[in-house]
Amino acid sequence: MQEHIRKYFIMGSQDCDRVPEVILEEAIAAGITAFQFREKGVGSLSGDAKISLGKKLRKICRDHDVPFFVNDEVELVEILEADGIHVGQDDADVEELRRKFSDIFIGLSISNEEELEKSPVHLVDYVGAGPVFSTSSKADAKKPVGVEWIQSLRAKHSELPIVGIGGIDETNAHEVIQAGADGVAIISAITKSDDIEKTVKKL
Repeated sequence: MQEHIRKYFIMGSQDCDRVPEVILEEAIAAGITAFQFREKGVGSLSGDAKISLGKKLRKICRDHDVPFFVNDEVELVEILEADGIHVGQDDADVEELRRKFSDIFIGLSISNEEELEKSPVHLVDYVGAGPVFSTSSKADAKKPVGVEWIQSLRAKHSELPIVGIGGIDETNAHEVIQAGADGVAIISAITKSDDIEKTVKKL
């Protein structure tokens, strides 16, 4: 799992100024290790249009042997034949997900001690820790927790795969890794990049 989440790219059409399929192809060629389809927020697609885009992005990932995740929409797991799903604290219940899908990856966002205490960490394949830094990619993002939260998580769970998320780019990714994360999750640092290859290689 640690290898899969090293350079974890998250994207939906609302994040893109260019064709999403082209951005994903470039990101894969540059070295991303996993992709999460997150089609939500202002300007995002819905219904058949969302599924159509999801299938195109799924095919690209499959063609390049890159794990394909969906973001908290349980119904998309089967529709898009996803390799995994990532959920937040207020999304689908992890225990129910694990009962329903025994053979996919499950990731869970954890932002503080209270969430950690009530989370069934033993049932997930990795946790998303953050937002590490302030981010504009999520309108409902929580207050930044800093790299200190990653250090705290790592101290309590030495073997748990951890990916840092929130405001991470090529200038600060090293801080997240040094704090104990196995990888970094990125949205705008890639979708808005003028040179995706250079950006991904620096992460």
